[in-house]
Amino acid sequence: MRTRSSLAAAIVICLGTAIAPMAQAATGALFTNEDGEPTLAPVIKEIGPAIVNIATSGTVTNEGVPLDPFFGQMFPNMPQHEQPVHAVGSGVIVDAENGYIITNNHVIDNADEIMITLTDRRQLPATLVGTDPETDIAVLKVDPDNLTGIDFGDSDRLDVGDFVLAVGNPFGLGQTVTLGIVSAVGRSGLGIEGYEDFIQTDASINPGNSGGALVSMSGKVIGINTAILGSQGNIGIGFAIPINMARSIMDQIVEHGSVERGLLGVNIQDLTPDLALALGVNDNEGALVARVFPDSAAREAGVEDGDIITAVNGVHIDGASDLRNVVGLMRVGETAELSILRGSQELSLEAIIKARPEEPKMALAEPSATVPGGGTEFAGAAFGPIDPMSELSGKIDGVEVVDVQPESKAWAAGLRPGDVVTEVNRDAISDPDQFVDAIDDADGRVLLHVRRGDAAFYVLI
Repeated sequence: MRTRSSLAAAIVICLGTAIAPMAQAATGALFTNEDGEPTLAPVIKEIGPAIVNIATSGTVTNEGVPLDPFFGQMFPNMPQHEQPVHAVGSGVIVDAENGYIITNNHVIDNADEIMITLTDRRQLPATLVGTDPETDIAVLKVDPDNLTGIDFGDSDRLDVGDFVLAVGNPFGLGQTVTLGIVSAVGRSGLGIEGYEDFIQTDASINPGNSGGALVSMSGKVIGINTAILGSQGNIGIGFAIPINMARSIMDQIVEHGSVERGLLGVNIQDLTPDLALALGVNDNEGALVARVFPDSAAREAGVEDGDIITAVNGVHIDGASDLRNVVGLMRVGETAELSILRGSQELSLEAIIKARPEEPKMALAEPSATVPGGGTEFAGAAFGPIDPMSELSGKIDGVEVVDVQPESKAWAAGLRPGDVVTEVNRDAISDPDQFVDAIDDADGRVLLHVRRGDAAFYVLI
C-alpha cells in the first residue's frame, strides 16, 4: 500500500450501531439476519470470492552495493548483488470467463513469480498481461477454472456520502472487509501517481489492501484501493482509483499489451475566478490553454493560447487535471472532440491525438543585477530585452524577467528570473517600451502571458 506523509491530525468518531439505520436510509435497501438485525453479509458473501490475495517474489539488483561512498570509489567494479524481495497485496477478478484480474502496479513491481490465493484456498500462478505505472494499474491472468467475478459499477455516478466497502488483504491477514463512505471524489495533486483522479474514503485501508476492491452497496466494484495518507496504517483517509479509469486502462492492456498514451500538445492551467474575470468569461470551470505547441494535435485542430477547454468528447472538464486525465486515457490516432470557449464564442474543434515526442529540454537564463539595454520595473520585478543567451532568444517576442524581489507581488504571482512575458492583457508585446505602454494602459490588475523554457502559463498581478 502506498502512503503519503502528513501533519494532519486524525479524528476518530465512533458511530456505533447508528451506522445501520444511516446506511438503510442511504441505500433504501438493507438485508436483515434471522433476528431482524441489519447486515451486509449477503453482499459480502456474493463479492468475496472475486477478491483475491496476491503474493509475489522476485529480486532487485543493488547497484554497486558498497555502503560507504569511499569504498564505492576505491572499488568501482565490484559485482552487483541481487536481493530477494517479497510482497503481499490484493486483486479483483473482473473477468471470470477469461481469468483477468486487476491490481496495482506497485503490488507486482519487481515480481518474478505471482501467486493468487482464492477464498476457497486454491492457489493459482498468475501471468502478467501488462502494466501502466502512470496510473498504477496492472492486469494479471490466471487459469479461468471455476472463478467468480465482480460486476463493474459506474464510478462517475459516485457522490460524497455514498456508503462503500473496502475489501482486501491488509497486512497479509487474509480477506478483510471494512465499511465507510465516499469522503471526496476527483482528488488530484497528491503526487502519488502520474494521473490522479482518486476516490477518497474513510473505509479502513491498510498496507496489503493495495489492488483490492472498493465496492458499492449493490455489490459492484467502483474503485481499486491504492494509497493511504500516513505511513503506519489507516487514519481514515484512503484513496482508490475510479473503476472507470481502471477499466479503460485494462481494456487497452488486454487489447494492445500496453497503454500508448497520445498527446494533445498544450500547456494548461486551472481557470481561477480572477483569471476568468481578466479573460472576460463568466464561469471559472474548464482548463485554460496557456500555450499550444507547434505541430501538435491542438495546433492542427485550431486551438489558440487563451482558449478554455470545457469538454472533451462530451466529458465535462472542470480543471487542468480533468483534461490531463481524459486525454491521458486516449490512444494515438483517436479523435478528441473539444468544446472551446474563446472569449464569448463557443467552438467545437476536432483534434487527432498524436504520439508523444521526446521530453523537451528546459533552460532558464541566469538572473542579472541590472536591466541591460533599457528596461522597467513593475510589481517588484525588473523587465528587459530577451537575453541573447536565453533559450528563447530569436524564437519569440517579449520581455525577459531579469530580477524579482522576494515577497513582491510579482514573486507571489509566480514570476521568476528568466521568464519571458509575451502578452499584457491579451495584447502581444515585443520590447520593454511596448511593455511599459501596456502596463500604463492597464486598468487595475494585469494579466501576463509567460513563457518559461518550453512551458507557458498566465499570471495575474
